[in-house]
Amino acid sequence: MSPQPTVVLASTSHYRAALLRRLLDHFEQAAPGTDEAPWQGEQPAARAARLAEAKARDVAAQFPGAVVIGSDQVADLDGRILDKPGTVRAAHEQLAASSGRDVVFHTAVCVIDLHGDATTHVDETRVRFRELSDEDIQRYIERERPLDCAGSFKCEGLGIALFERIENEDPTALVGLPLIATSRLLRAAGVVLP
Repeated sequence: MSPQPTVVLASTSHYRAALLRRLLDHFEQAAPGTDEAPWQGEQPAARAARLAEAKARDVAAQFPGAVVIGSDQVADLDGRILDKPGTVRAAHEQLAASSGRDVVFHTAVCVIDLHGDATTHVDETRVRFRELSDEDIQRYIERERPLDCAGSFKCEGLGIALFERIENEDPTALVGLPLIATSRLLRAAGVVLP
């Protein structure tokens, strides 16, 4: 039996790391340092896939001989990308725009195998926001401070209370790493999983 390859998560996100721990006891984490600037006219799902692979490739260059996982998530409101808000005002604007509407989250995962070959999967989650008052939004932002989250919410926290429903094939995708696809890609890359 060949030894388990080193696995590196190309992210410092504790949310993604917590998810990956459901599959693996041991892995490393590294910050990719990828330029995440949008490309003109790029579609949301394509942007998520491009950035997941770019992050994985950036870290793979630092860890030759490892299996590397990159991931990215892009929130899409009728074709308009909702980036990480960065400020309370931007978060309030994003949540107000999402009120009573569907937002699609494109969560991409890319695994680079021991030969340097990349395979990418994009998972789609459709979230229906309930009608949100300004007071609802203000209370939520004050409590959660979701300024570093695409779409201005954390579904693993109080953000779940903002929704009417979630439609997807993999419930872990909305948190930031679709584990069903990730486990499939890791097995294909030679990582032993149950």
